[in-house]
Amino acid sequence: MENKAHALAAGTFVVLVTALLIGLAMWLLRDVTNTRAYEIVSQNAVSGLQPQAAVRFKGVAVGKVTRISFDPAERGRVLVTLAIAPDAPITRATVAELAYQGVTGLSFVQLDDDGSDAAPLPPGPNGVPRIPLKPGLLGQLGDRAQDLIGKLDTSAQRINQLLAPDNQAVLTGALGDIGAAARSVDRLARTADQTLQAQLATSRTSIPRLITQATDTLRTLQDATTEARTVIHTLGQAAQQTQQGVARVTAPGGVIDRLDQGVQTINASTLPRLHGLADAADQTLRRVDRVARTLGDNPQALVYGSGPVPPGPGEAGFVPPPAHPTSPR
Repeated sequence: MENKAHALAAGTFVVLVTALLIGLAMWLLRDVTNTRAYEIVSQNAVSGLQPQAAVRFKGVAVGKVTRISFDPAERGRVLVTLAIAPDAPITRATVAELAYQGVTGLSFVQLDDDGSDAAPLPPGPNGVPRIPLKPGLLGQLGDRAQDLIGKLDTSAQRINQLLAPDNQAVLTGALGDIGAAARSVDRLARTADQTLQAQLATSRTSIPRLITQATDTLRTLQDATTEARTVIHTLGQAAQQTQQGVARVTAPGGVIDRLDQGVQTINASTLPRLHGLADAADQTLRRVDRVARTLGDNPQALVYGSGPVPPGPGEAGFVPPPAHPTSPR
């Protein structure tokens, strides 16, 4: 009997000590913080968000996530319950966003307020105020991905149209014509320089009208060459802008739209201008070729003009000039 009494006393002591330890743990772990319940509703996934996740208002911790469940009023929506300190300035202008903590993959609720409406939030369908949830960066990228893919496809098709074999042939032909015009101008300049040196080496002081015409022709060719260089520079800038546009194709602001306008501008204005420039260069080359043939066949025409040359001493038909009378001494 004495052994049973000792065993009963020991068992009772153990039970009392265990109950005291459990009560002490519950007292130590009790949450005495006064909080208010709020809800946010999400149509998208809330990956990385877990109960006890932090809730921050402009970076300041104001509460935590207490529950994550599905909204019984609408199937497919996620209902997140928040416990937020009563002194947090939650208003109608407050919005929530899921933010990520570094590279851990865990997310927390970020609250922000632009101050446009200072009225408190009204109760929601469940009697708990609901904070609007705006999509984060990943959600915005997902929403715009389809539109971006469509624009990229359209841009690729228009770039292929710009680089079609027909347009490449036109551009190559225009550049070849410009190069030929530049070489012809260089040959004409050398020929004119040699002719001027041969004619001006003597003691002749009169310059005929042909020199003025040749100067006008050279000036016209110079203007045409300048315009051709301008067109080439414009084409180079357009190609550079196209490369920069492809590099920045994902940036917002309308780079792909401007590329579309650039393609239309090249097809509508630049290519017709290149055709007109090639025709003008061809006509100018014909005029230069006639001038060069004239100077080659009759170099004296640079001084005497295109008419017949008067006979010189010893030639048939030469008439000596009348002698000047001598003045009296």
